[in-house]
Amino acid sequence: MQNPTPRFSLRSLRRYPAFFLGCLLSCLFLSPIVLEGKSPPVILTFGDSLTAGFGVSEKESYPSRLQEIVRENGYPHKVINGGVSGDTSAGGVRRISWLLKHKPKIVIVALGANDGLRGLSIEEMYANLKKIVEICREHQARVLLAGMKIPPNYGEAYSSEFEKVYLQLAEEMDINLLPFLLEGVAADKRYTQPDGIHPLGAGYEIVADLVWQHLKPMLPENGADNTE
Repeated sequence: MQNPTPRFSLRSLRRYPAFFLGCLLSCLFLSPIVLEGKSPPVILTFGDSLTAGFGVSEKESYPSRLQEIVRENGYPHKVINGGVSGDTSAGGVRRISWLLKHKPKIVIVALGANDGLRGLSIEEMYANLKKIVEICREHQARVLLAGMKIPPNYGEAYSSEFEKVYLQLAEEMDINLLPFLLEGVAADKRYTQPDGIHPLGAGYEIVADLVWQHLKPMLPENGADNTE
């Protein structure tokens, strides 16, 4: 036979005040407190296959490695991978507004490589990257622009003008610049896949460290930031 379900009443509360007080304190101190409307500040990595992590596992991509570095240095920021393989600067213009729904504090823009490899218009690439920066600023996000270099497939003049785009844009828009995203990695067989462009896991580790060097000065010195 089952024991009858205990019934609590105002009379019981008066007879056993210490018992009920203990239950109340247990609920307050042992139950998790959920603060609504709070979320970690966001860092959006925005780019092509070099950001998406083409050819390696997700945890080996530079955004994932950057997330580990950010946390190890005491920052609460969440790093979001906004990379799409094959994307161009024009494609970036079309999708940046949608990704800004995450309300990032900082956007790391690493686009243009596919424009250069396809020999697309330098002027249009410049205009597209400028538009992306403007849209980010409209959403109160700071920008770290990651530059690129390309092989001289379309001639030295084209390659030179391509590289100048990032420096000119950084100066005109007064934004932080990482001169070359693949510095110390590109064309090095120890760190790249057979195509000589996309990094291996070890290469992305170098990329993440390089990005961190330029990102850290943009973060609060005390490791904190305002939550959304």
